[in-house]
Amino acid sequence: MISFQSKELLETSIQPFIIPSEKVAHVQMGNSLEHALLLLTKSGYSAIPVLDPRFHFHGLISSPLITDSILGLERIEFEKLDQKKVEDVMNRTVPTIKVNSQFQQALTLLIDHPFLCVVDDVNYFEGILTRRSILKELTKQLHTNKKQ
Repeated sequence: MISFQSKELLETSIQPFIIPSEKVAHVQMGNSLEHALLLLTKSGYSAIPVLDPRFHFHGLISSPLITDSILGLERIEFEKLDQKKVEDVMNRTVPTIKVNSQFQQALTLLIDHPFLCVVDDVNYFEGILTRRSILKELTKQLHTNKKQ
């Protein structure tokens, strides 16, 4: 059984683990699906945040969402990539986390998601919190406790 000596880690702020917005690939709502697909492919990410011109978070776009939106009955309708906008097909119902949230809340949400978008009280996009960064810290803490 794994146990922690204290609740200190679980009550730690997520702030040090956030990848800042300036380093995160994203698209804007009005961008074409062609632009979004190109960015997703070049970056290698499974999904990226969708923002408005004022950097407010609105959802996520992914390659499967784009592909599904251009599937016709008998062929893939590539011409739709330039005609449709990101806001037409993006996923708007994704969990977010606040900048001042605690490690425990992030850990719970990251069970089902590879990353969380971090927003402030007015939904301004602050960056992302990855499952990897949380697991790295958890592993570090486990090794530290094991040595003690």
